[in-house]
Amino acid sequence: MSGFASWIGGALGWTLGGPIGAAIGFAIGTAVDKATSKGLLLEPPKRGEQGRRKRVDPVYEKRRRRKTTTQKRSQTRSGDFEVSLLVLSAIVMKVDGEVSQSEKDYVRNYFTKMYGKERANHAFKLFNGLLKKEDISTRQVCQQIQMYMDHSSRLQLLHYLFGVTKADGHVDEDEVTLIEKIAGYLYINDRDFQSIKAMFYNPVDSAYKILEIDKSVSNNEIKKAYRKMAKKYHPDKLQHLGEEHVKGAKEKFQQVQKAYEQLQKERGF
Repeated sequence: MSGFASWIGGALGWTLGGPIGAAIGFAIGTAVDKATSKGLLLEPPKRGEQGRRKRVDPVYEKRRRRKTTTQKRSQTRSGDFEVSLLVLSAIVMKVDGEVSQSEKDYVRNYFTKMYGKERANHAFKLFNGLLKKEDISTRQVCQQIQMYMDHSSRLQLLHYLFGVTKADGHVDEDEVTLIEKIAGYLYINDRDFQSIKAMFYNPVDSAYKILEIDKSVSNNEIKKAYRKMAKKYHPDKLQHLGEEHVKGAKEKFQQVQKAYEQLQKERGF
């Protein structure tokens, strides 16, 4: 228990507040015997505090948030990314009304590979609690993530979620539809969404979709698109989250390289 509390208290920043913080608080209370009593910053504000917050001028608050968004995004910690993954994974896995063991195993194995067994065990305790919470707002969770997390990290979140949907070997359209909605909430455009989706579902002309180009483009345009996508998906974009996330991003980067090499071979350039 002390190790779990240390992980929560030491690894998280902005995810301890807002709708994600509320979900974490529920999960802890469910999974580890009401750990919110330990003072982990997860209890909801008192009624009086909620009342004062409602009287804040909405125009002023919107301007203040816009002004500090760039600064906040630079404060994202590895644990914030980790918890965002857990919350969104729980939302996606529950959309079809059934959470398969293979999906759970995918989450556990992914976290073990990324963070090691001990940290993965802590994460999975939290994840099991999140699966039991019924009223997590997808829109509100994504709005919190979009406000605090940079674009490259949000693309990596999307990549992970597609991995979850493929974990049981069955492509559920409800899950894919939900991920597309999540992408919209995260301010990820349709080209980026289709690029990452093509890495998992191999549609017709998937190499073109991964590089975000049409089949009619010239060879020079393919080369230009490859350089652009290699820069966008380069693992160094996630250096601020720690080496474990740099390693996790390499798979996405390698898919871009593979798509480019495929088109080189097909076109002979």
